[in-house]
Amino acid sequence: MKLKLTLFNVYPWLLIIGGAIGLTASLILSHDTLAIAQNPNYIPSCNLNPIISCGDVITFKGDSIFGLPYPFYGIAAFGAVLAAGVGMIAGAKYKRWFFATLQTFVSVGIISAYYLLFKSMFEIHALCPFCLTVDVVTTTLFWYSTLYNIDNGIILTKFKSTRTYRWIRKHHLDILLFWFVLMIAFILHHFWYYYGKHL
Repeated sequence: MKLKLTLFNVYPWLLIIGGAIGLTASLILSHDTLAIAQNPNYIPSCNLNPIISCGDVITFKGDSIFGLPYPFYGIAAFGAVLAAGVGMIAGAKYKRWFFATLQTFVSVGIISAYYLLFKSMFEIHALCPFCLTVDVVTTTLFWYSTLYNIDNGIILTKFKSTRTYRWIRKHHLDILLFWFVLMIAFILHHFWYYYGKHL
């Protein structure tokens, strides 16, 4: 019997894959953060040019919460997401409050991710590839967590029964990819002063 792929059985894998990618990026950023703290002359491997430069992002003052750099929070957050996905695959039956909490975390996560993205663009004037990876993962997790929670009644809304929502569910991947294309275009437009003269 052919298994029909639905958000219900794909979602745990999204948590696992997204959590693993985000955790890896956070670990690399944490390593580079510690390396720069120990040796100010340390140059991260992702310092590619004046725009793609992890070092500029990592060393920017104020990039911490309660004295702890952002990547360390990423280790905890993505580790928890990964664990949640593994639990679902293993057959764990989480209660409604768990998914509501997860929705809150991914919502805070996406706000934080785009706050840091715009801060990198407009204040630091540099981008970090691993931070961008986190942005992609966080956006994907937020999008599909929201759809999953609406579908399963975690988020109670009459919007679920509307024609608009049915259209969104039908084109969920198209919408996500379109968003990424918009963001890429926005970033390229912002840094065109550099990339335009290097084409």
